[in-house]
Amino acid sequence: MTDHTGSDSGSVSSSDLTSAFFALHRGLPRQAPGSAATTRHLLSLCGPLPERPRALDLGCGPGRSALLLAAEAGAHGARVTAVDLHEDFLDELGAAAADRGLDGRVHPVRADMGALPHPDGAFDLVWAEGSAYLIGFDTALARWKRLLAPGGTLVLTECEWTVDEPSAGARAFWDRHGGLRSTARNIAAAQAAGYRVLGVHRLPDSDWDAYYGPLGARADAVEAGAAPDPATAAALAGAREEIAVRARHGHEYGYTGYVLRPVTAGDGGAWWARPETAADRAAVRAVNLAAFGRPLEADLVDALRTDPAWLPGLSYVVGAPDGPVAAHALLTRCEVEGVPALALAPVAADPAVRRSGAGSSVVRALLAAAKEQGEALVLVLGHPAYCPRFGFVPASRFGIRAPFEVPDEALMALVLDDSVPVPRGTITYPAPFGV
Repeated sequence: MTDHTGSDSGSVSSSDLTSAFFALHRGLPRQAPGSAATTRHLLSLCGPLPERPRALDLGCGPGRSALLLAAEAGAHGARVTAVDLHEDFLDELGAAAADRGLDGRVHPVRADMGALPHPDGAFDLVWAEGSAYLIGFDTALARWKRLLAPGGTLVLTECEWTVDEPSAGARAFWDRHGGLRSTARNIAAAQAAGYRVLGVHRLPDSDWDAYYGPLGARADAVEAGAAPDPATAAALAGAREEIAVRARHGHEYGYTGYVLRPVTAGDGGAWWARPETAADRAAVRAVNLAAFGRPLEADLVDALRTDPAWLPGLSYVVGAPDGPVAAHALLTRCEVEGVPALALAPVAADPAVRRSGAGSSVVRALLAAAKEQGEALVLVLGHPAYCPRFGFVPASRFGIRAPFEVPDEALMALVLDDSVPVPRGTITYPAPFGV
């Protein structure tokens, strides 16, 4: 669900609006898009589980996922700790678990999922359908990783853009509720946070209907009764707006499920992306020498490290944890007619790991880091069959040109922040580029 309790509601107090919001949602079968079929599919992507896994359902609401996990996860179902801050939801879940004979396996707990009391490594499965947005996708990745036992799996769903250029109407709504990213950027964020992506699943439209159908019917019933008080009226308006935005712009966004597992030394082809450290410099040079078979690119990286164009945190490497550097990518400051931008160069992968995903992993993680640092535009002179997989398009679409002759399809741009106007004109590269 989308939390409207922080919306502009005139003289209605935050506590009154929160109470009205939960009263409107009380007793609904779901508090976010989803279905039993989606939960089962995400569970299937986790691979083999312990016989009776220890599961943690975060933001469990009335507990549809918790009940299914208790009945079906592992050979004999899971032992589920179900966490929510809303007592009514936990009461609903407790009653439903008792009705199904699962009360010995489901343990409702009132707690803040952003500050959980559980010890490290306490769970084989951490589950969060429709709730990670409450603390933010990246925060969820960081805070919940410690809860996983070795070999444990994190499953969460996140609302995302499904088109390259969302309309102003869709952005106006979602930007008020924290904003959305694309699947590619969330995959990159997961990799940068040290996870291996086991599966990605876009929820079908029917999962939205399973949520909005009962919510719309509840709103109709409330409006058919006595005139609502101001808090209830505000909660109704928020629900109506959310449903209307979905009806108009639903093709532009959707929920995506992620099945993630922390990278470990035995993962083989699972790449762990991270910012370069001083200890990596010799390895970065070696990777660039091996990738290009000449010193030009390796010398460029070394020269950029001492140039004002160097930006802390935007030189990334990938490799197995505690293993050798397998690939490297670098973003440095450039300008387009005096407006700051980033230049992606070089990107290098050890020939021994080509076609393993190492190069793509480091680029995705680096672009996600640039986005998180508030950068707006990335430029690259690259292969037109490779760079578009990250969202790059010909820079000429924006009126951007290189200071030298270059094929139009080779000079590409990626807009990281659509709210910032894209500059037009000629690129000025850092001095070490020699152009």
